[in-house]
Amino acid sequence: MLYAFGFERIGVVVGDLYFVNPRPEPRNEGPEQGVRLEVRLFERGPARGSVYSAQAIAVDRPLWRVDLLEAVDRPGTLDRAHHHPRFDGWEPGARHFVAGLTADPLGWLHGRLSAFGEVLTQAGVAADEVGPGDVAAVSGAAGDLVATARRLLAAVRASAIGSTLPATSATGVRVGWL
Repeated sequence: MLYAFGFERIGVVVGDLYFVNPRPEPRNEGPEQGVRLEVRLFERGPARGSVYSAQAIAVDRPLWRVDLLEAVDRPGTLDRAHHHPRFDGWEPGARHFVAGLTADPLGWLHGRLSAFGEVLTQAGVAADEVGPGDVAAVSGAAGDLVATARRLLAAVRASAIGSTLPATSATGVRVGWL
C-alpha cells in the first residue's frame, strides 16, 4: 500500500515494506518488515489535454528516508528502525540508528517532520529546490503523516498488508512500492 502527500515541490510517500534478507550484517540478519517514509521532490508534467484533464505528477528524487522496520520474528519491536539523512542521487547513505528513533520511533518521526527545515538542511537540499511554503506545510502535516505510518504499521503487524514470503524463498527480495 502506498500513500502520497503532495505539497508544493515536496511530497511525502509512505508505504509498507518487506525485505527477505536486507544485508549480511548481524543487526540486519533475516527478513524484516515495516513502513518506509520518504521525502521526495514532486514534479508536475506538462498538460496532456484540456484545462480539465488529469495532471501528470512524477514522484521524483528522494531527499530523506525513515525506515520503521523490525525483524519479522520480533513484531512490535521496531528493532531495525533507522533513517537515511542524505541521498547521493537515488542511493541512500548508510543506515543511521539513533537513540531517539530507537526509543520512540513514531515520536522521533513526528519531531523530525515538525522541524522539517532542519531535515532539509541536513539532507543538503538547496532552498531553491523546494517551494516557498513546503517547510511550513510538511511541518504542519506531521501529525497526519505519523498517523498514516502508525496505521500502516498496524496493518503490517496484522499481516493485512506486506509480504509473507518465507525467508528461504529468495535472497535480497524487496516487496513494496518504496
